[in-house]
Amino acid sequence: MPDGVAPPALPISIKGVVAADDHVLVLRNERDEWELPGGKLELDETPEQCLAREIAEETGWPVRVGPILDAWTYHITSVDRHVFIVTYSCYALATPTLVTSPEHKEAALVPVDEVNDLTMPEGYKRSITTGLSLPGR
Repeated sequence: MPDGVAPPALPISIKGVVAADDHVLVLRNERDEWELPGGKLELDETPEQCLAREIAEETGWPVRVGPILDAWTYHITSVDRHVFIVTYSCYALATPTLVTSPEHKEAALVPVDEVNDLTMPEGYKRSITTGLSLPGR
């Protein structure tokens, strides 16, 4: 990089694995991919605050955020953009009727044994497997 020129910054997305009764909470985005709930980390919040806020906004579910599960860089090929994704285990504090935010096409509880069949980045599938293997799940 030339002096005085900052390297390109990666947006950071904080996502959560929320499981309920052998199902996983997922959202279908504008690219028709399934993803975990969560979103962009704001400067004035911790990753845990971001995740609790985003999941409540996107689904109507309040959660307690648990440990980090994974982190990776995802290339969104349709827009040629990279995003740094960090996933956490989350625990639903209540399970009201799911709502779908305007930024998603659908919110769903998918049976755990059907996750591998979803059109979903492998990193999310890996995080789901890791999250469901934690003690107390």
